[in-house]
Amino acid sequence: MQRHLLLAAFANTPWAMDQQHLATFAGVLRRWSSGAPATPEVMAEVQAAQAARAARAKTAASVGGNIAVLPLYGIMSQRASMADDISGSGGTSTQAFTAALNAALADDSVGGIIIDIDSPGGSVFGTSELASSILAARATKPIYGYVNSLCASAAFWTGSQCAQLFITPGGQAGSIGVYMQHIDESAALEMEGYKSTFISAGKYKVEGNSLGPLDAEAQAFLQSTVDAYYASFTQAVAKGRGTPIGSVRDGMGQGRCLLANDALAAGMVDGICSFDDVVAKMKKAIRSAPGTSASHDVAILAGDHSASELADVVVTAPAAAPVNDFAVRAAARRRALEIAAA
Repeated sequence: MQRHLLLAAFANTPWAMDQQHLATFAGVLRRWSSGAPATPEVMAEVQAAQAARAARAKTAASVGGNIAVLPLYGIMSQRASMADDISGSGGTSTQAFTAALNAALADDSVGGIIIDIDSPGGSVFGTSELASSILAARATKPIYGYVNSLCASAAFWTGSQCAQLFITPGGQAGSIGVYMQHIDESAALEMEGYKSTFISAGKYKVEGNSLGPLDAEAQAFLQSTVDAYYASFTQAVAKGRGTPIGSVRDGMGQGRCLLANDALAAGMVDGICSFDDVVAKMKKAIRSAPGTSASHDVAILAGDHSASELADVVVTAPAAAPVNDFAVRAAARRRALEIAAA
């Protein structure tokens, strides 16, 4: 019975996840529900994939300098999940990822952050909060995302909040959407000799349960839940990418994953390149930040302009500049004002 309930709970959860990967995930749970163990071949594939993930994370983290590389791999969930055990690529806890992000932001030795993404998405729970944290962090340090090779659904919800998002030539991004399903387990349980009776309080307490068909009222409520998460998803992408929400809903695949060139044409990513290219771009951004070559900019500004002229430079800075670049330059100019006024 517990395995049947696990499958029902899985189905009734709102997911922001690539449909094909979610179907595979559901298939594994159905195997669990039937009591069939994984074959040695399957377990060997899982272990090999997890080892490859660990090796990739180690390689990405060795870029050197003052760049922090945060891996966002596998199925996303709010907390530690069974996805770690049954997903070949492992999983990412949004709670743990947020903690790692905050640590990198607080570390003075870290000048910039690259989020290395290879994920089909996952549960909606915790995704909005992580996305908001990344968007806010852009004002503190340069934050770039790199898709290598999948950035789908909840992963794109998250990656779209980076100041810039790049993709490998063979990558895919998108799958903007949310869905859930209802599974009627009543016939299967009856064949096994189970018959359940609910004893409940609260008009809708057992609404949408898996021991019977889904009525119209329950379906309408579940649809409203999906619609609410979809609204949050698309609003976040619009804000993170600096584009109208209509462009997100009507021009970014409408639930499909797009290949790199199509994703670029749709404004979902900022460039197609290698990971080394992104590292080079990040190093350049860090050199422009306060405390590095920006100190040289401060000295030039302080020496060549009056305090009033410097103030004009700050006021007239282009409003359309990327958030992280504007924040970096504004901080340098504020420092220049302080020096000029001293």
